Amino acid sequence: MKPARALADTIELHLQYLDRYREIVETKLTGLSDAELRGSRLPSGWSPLELLKHLVFMERRWLRWGFTGEQVEHPWGDSNDNPDGPWALAADDSLESLLAQMHAGGESTRQIAGGVDPATIAAAGGRFGTDDRPTLNWILFHVLQEYARHAGHLDVARELVDGATGE
Repeated sequence: MKPARALADTIELHLQYLDRYREIVETKLTGLSDAELRGSRLPSGWSPLELLKHLVFMERRWLRWGFTGEQVEHPWGDSNDNPDGPWALAADDSLESLLAQMHAGGESTRQIAGGVDPATIAAAGGRFGTDDRPTLNWILFHVLQEYARHAGHLDVARELVDGATGE
């Protein structure tokens, strides 16, 4: 569901749009076979399930490791701990487990950001050093654009698989 047009609380607006894009991502992936989830029809070679895993780790990197400064294991686990590497799956990654992780990450984001001043600067010591730390508002906007961008990628991937379009 889209956020209400009268919603003026920037943090809540970001959080509701993030919830909406998580729903869109789940809809785009639901109904694909395991082979379709793990295979690619694109020259770049990424699979829909790899993209989902990327979203899980991306949100974690920006909110838990980034904004709160929490030390997290394998912040680049979506690319075998190589920030510049291609997305990769583990043998036990499944649609169900990664969707559960995506939704748990969304709950974590809501707990971290809910009621916080959007101008709050990210903590030092996790993803960021002491200089050039972004605001919570900047981080949430970045995470939102990542979800929107990749939901668009999934639109194309899904259409190539079975012709399904739309939300």
